[in-house]
Amino acid sequence: MAALHMQLKSSMSPSEVMGVLTDFSPARVEEWPSIDADHFEVHERGDTWAEVTEGNEKSFERARYEWDPAANKVTVTTRESKPFGPGGWVFQLAPEDDGTRIDVELQRHPTTFTAKVLSTIIPFAGPVFRKSFREPLKTV
Repeated sequence: MAALHMQLKSSMSPSEVMGVLTDFSPARVEEWPSIDADHFEVHERGDTWAEVTEGNEKSFERARYEWDPAANKVTVTTRESKPFGPGGWVFQLAPEDDGTRIDVELQRHPTTFTAKVLSTIIPFAGPVFRKSFREPLKTV
């Protein structure tokens, strides 16, 4: 299993951060630079969950998002992913000063040889993920 833990600081409120993480409208493609329109599809959606495929030509995943506004938590269960395999994300939000502390946990459970080899970079990929979250989540 490959894992990454990191903490981010956003200038937005917890409800605003949750809103960005769980906005599955067409605006998602504009908000998240790592998602393109050709690799974004909402399969199903409920009040506090969504089943989506998102990403780009190089990397995409099919995942189930579940969110709990009372707990300030978003859980993403990745069913399949190119190239890393199944796993998921947890975003725990906490009000802090004039914004939000975002505790992020990423786990992958690669099943193929290629995914196992590629997943070895995940523990070192913090700077890449920080950059991808900077604009949408207004992180510093």
